[in-house]
Amino acid sequence: MHQLTVIGLGAGDLNQLQMGVYKKLKNAHKLYVRTIDHPVIKELQQEGIVFESFDEIYEKHESFQPVYEEICDKLVEASRHEPIMYAVPGHPLVAEQTVQLLITAMNEGKVDLKIEGGQSFLDPIFGALKIDPIDGFQLLDGTSFSIHDVNMRGHVLIAQVYDAFSASEVKLTLMEKYRDDYPVTIVTAAGSSLEKLTTVPLYELDQAVEINNLTTIYVPPVQGDLDALRDWVTFRKIIATLRGPNGCPWDQKQTHESLKKYLLEEAHEFLAAIDAEDDYGMVEELGDVLLQVFLHAQIGEDEGYFNLEEVLASISEKMIRRHPHVFGDVSVDNAEEVVANWEDIKRAEKGEQTESLLKGEYRASSSLQTSYNYQKKAASVGFDWPDPEGAWDKFAEEWQEFREEITKGTSKARLDEFGDVLFTLVNIARFYKISPEEAMIHANEKFARRFNYVEQKVKESGKPFSELTLEQLDSFWNEAKAIEKKGK
Repeated sequence: MHQLTVIGLGAGDLNQLQMGVYKKLKNAHKLYVRTIDHPVIKELQQEGIVFESFDEIYEKHESFQPVYEEICDKLVEASRHEPIMYAVPGHPLVAEQTVQLLITAMNEGKVDLKIEGGQSFLDPIFGALKIDPIDGFQLLDGTSFSIHDVNMRGHVLIAQVYDAFSASEVKLTLMEKYRDDYPVTIVTAAGSSLEKLTTVPLYELDQAVEINNLTTIYVPPVQGDLDALRDWVTFRKIIATLRGPNGCPWDQKQTHESLKKYLLEEAHEFLAAIDAEDDYGMVEELGDVLLQVFLHAQIGEDEGYFNLEEVLASISEKMIRRHPHVFGDVSVDNAEEVVANWEDIKRAEKGEQTESLLKGEYRASSSLQTSYNYQKKAASVGFDWPDPEGAWDKFAEEWQEFREEITKGTSKARLDEFGDVLFTLVNIARFYKISPEEAMIHANEKFARRFNYVEQKVKESGKPFSELTLEQLDSFWNEAKAIEKKGK
């Protein structure tokens, strides 16, 4: 095994090439270059430097990763026979995937690797843009970055933007977070005689100028929150401001207790948007739910008990722990096994149960949900029928008892037996994986919609309710039902 030396060609032409790098290139026993598409290559040829390039490999593959992998394999194989030098654009350790693959091969004992210097393309870019990286910057790969990686409040440089197609992909990704006309700068051949800077609105990124392998996209920091309305940091700042000294009196006086009713209201409104299959409504209502989450987190931070980071850490750790089939080495065949694993892990986390299983399951806001929670918890320890038939038989029994109390019982007994009927209905819903709370919300919404139609028809008749018969009102109700069914 011979040594494989990697060296950087810098970002510019021969005048920008470091003297030490030039001497090493001149003295190389066997020289490979990743691509000849670089400002200095033609001048090196004129200097009499002989090399072999890997450009033909690019033509064999439809994506970059297999190109890089084949280049790495060829270099490792070549180093087995003689010492070789491999020259890459810029600095070997800045945005150079082939070098990262070679480092992996070195760690696996496949190659004796040495990495030399070279000027990074970042230095001339900072100079061309006249920005100071101390303010904070990101260097992202245009072929693979996600909008979730972007810090809108720092300098963002996007490399590996080779052509109009990759520029289009970068544009579409950035437009998920930035406004369509946000100014971006296309930097080409920074540090060379061909250096060019072109600033365009984001939506023109893939149309404005020719894009090549010497192109880097620069996205400047946002100057205010209005430019970053799709950023989590902005929303958090808004909530902190509302709760702060110069904020809103209403937000300032809220507590976890005072906000409880709003969280319930917003959750129900979001469920209604789901039932209506209203995507825009879901966006708005889910935003209102998110507002409640951020308000509670800000109150926790203001009071010194917890903050949003702790909330995120708690739920992230839980999701990882309770999904060992995704983040670990556990195997599952179906969703039922996932649920069983979840409950087993949950029991292990909570340890031996010393208090009542039902503790913490009461919901003051909903008797239906409390009933559902109690029955689910009891079922988790085997206090349950083996199949739905037992629940149906129990419902028939309770219904008969309620009918008997209606005939001959007291008002207290009727109340008690009707409660038992409702309880058994909740149990039936549980067996069929129906949320009784959601079902009741849906039923109430349906009744309101249909009754609103009845009211409208009564208004159109010019008569008050009292002058219409039940049969007439019922016909309006049936019309509302028919309209709903036709719309489905």
